[in-house]
Amino acid sequence: MPLAATRKLMEKHGVPGTDARDLPTSKKRFPDGAWYRMEISGIERLNVLEAAIDEMGKRDIPLHRMISMVMGATYFTKQDWKDFAQMAADAKLEVIVTPGPRATWYTGRQIVTPEGGLSGLRFRGSDSLSHAIDEILALIDVGFRGFLAIEEGELWLLNEMKKAGDIPEDVIFKVSIYAGHGNAAGAKVLESLGAGTFNPVADLTLPEYATIRQACDIPIDMHILLTESFGGYTRFYDAPEVVRTLAPVYFKVEPGPACAATGAALYKPWVSPDLLAGWAREKVKYASIIHEIVQENFPEGVLSEIGAADLAIPKP
Repeated sequence: MPLAATRKLMEKHGVPGTDARDLPTSKKRFPDGAWYRMEISGIERLNVLEAAIDEMGKRDIPLHRMISMVMGATYFTKQDWKDFAQMAADAKLEVIVTPGPRATWYTGRQIVTPEGGLSGLRFRGSDSLSHAIDEILALIDVGFRGFLAIEEGELWLLNEMKKAGDIPEDVIFKVSIYAGHGNAAGAKVLESLGAGTFNPVADLTLPEYATIRQACDIPIDMHILLTESFGGYTRFYDAPEVVRTLAPVYFKVEPGPACAATGAALYKPWVSPDLLAGWAREKVKYASIIHEIVQENFPEGVLSEIGAADLAIPKP
């Protein structure tokens, strides 16, 4: 079959047949009409959240989503959960909680081998999966409404529970970069399985990202700045075109040596809370710089205000 015919066949099923090299302007928006939002990762402890909120006020930059407890919600007491949920709710911030620790801290080390490292993270067996879901259910009882999902099976099961009424309707699931998705077909699969938002791999070109936007309606979470362990991407000057072509899009601000891998990983329970609080302030500063670049070069792009109605803000 000629390649052109193959591409037409893909398009018949709702997947663009080629990358969007013309970078068309996205016609999609957040429910409040905005084009983009700000997401800060590594909000690991209460004092880190407090620092980010304080810096947000000092710099007058709206933040919308906090990726929190990346080291694993298991390391927090129930009272920690309650205090965290209340502080985020008071600041009108969406929180995406990471249940765990799981994945590379569970049995099975294939993922850290040269070959295994090429595959996405997956839960091993039903025990591991049940531990994560049990923690999600407990966090929902405390008031959290957003959770990180690392794989399709987990996402499907959580969404089935949601459809059955076992999980509240206002809970959202964000698919992690560790799931390893990087094309339009994968985006459609995640959307069909109940993803509310998803994080493709970070090193895609703008035409590749734009192709994903054509295929799905859910927000795309785009690493505009990423740790050295992932390649050290700094794409501030892509921001205006990202807003124009990928809306609705969350800019993910995640600098540093490493997220969860190597001895330099920031998101571990033994990392100093004061160090993480300092990093949080830097991330808020970077968000303000990104916002300035967008407004100077694509002023039509609107940033959501604080506390947009569709955010998964905790309900303690």
